[in-house]
Amino acid sequence: MPSASDPAAPAPRIAVTDLTLAYGGSVIQRDLTFTVKPGEIFVVMGGSGCGKSTVFRALIGLLAPTRGDVLYDGSSFCTAEPEERERVMRRFGVLYQKGAPLTAMTLAENVALPLQEFTDLTAAQVREVVALKLALVGLAGFEDFYPSELSGGMQKRAGLARAMALDPDIFFLDEPSAGLDPVSSRRLDDLLLELRDSLGATVVLVSHELASIFALGDNAVFLDADTGTMIAQGNPRTLLAESSDPKVREFLTRGKAEAA
Repeated sequence: MPSASDPAAPAPRIAVTDLTLAYGGSVIQRDLTFTVKPGEIFVVMGGSGCGKSTVFRALIGLLAPTRGDVLYDGSSFCTAEPEERERVMRRFGVLYQKGAPLTAMTLAENVALPLQEFTDLTAAQVREVVALKLALVGLAGFEDFYPSELSGGMQKRAGLARAMALDPDIFFLDEPSAGLDPVSSRRLDDLLLELRDSLGATVVLVSHELASIFALGDNAVFLDADTGTMIAQGNPRTLLAESSDPKVREFLTRGKAEAA
């Protein structure tokens, strides 16, 4: 396997360098440095209040860092000109924690919205793309349904279809399994793996759900609320097996001794 210094190794899709994030004078996280490889599912994990969603907001351009930078394919996102930032953001597919579809629109209308806003596709072409995206998330035939007519898991899948509308190559998902029962959560995890493998997309996943973290994570960073910085990085299963940090172990075992 190529090492980080091997010229054959792929360049990072995302590189976070010395990032400090704050609201006013209150520092939420500081000194964050990590990279996300192309095609990787990268998990930002930690307990409640550690700043996971704050990091999420910084990565997609909704929060300017106090210090440091975020690079996409080697180019600064934080210092880019507005036109370049917009171009980069068009590559993003974003699913917020409360990212259910707009309730006054059908699923087809929800998925069509970004296509109508940002492309020159004809109405017939938009309908074709919408049908394809809904089929990819297992919602073929539900085009005319309203979100209120769907289960929570189906609403999350519809939100994912909307995030896929513009064919992004980087997905940002903020607690996608929040509020779902274990069966629906597992189905969503399986869907994310299928989409990553079929589309070749890079995924940044914010989560505190252990089942999803272990099922999906190729790499991860652990944010600590007490120190306000990252205290571990690596594959979640490797961290479970090898980390000696008590906070990391407590989080990954939920305070229980893991089975032998």
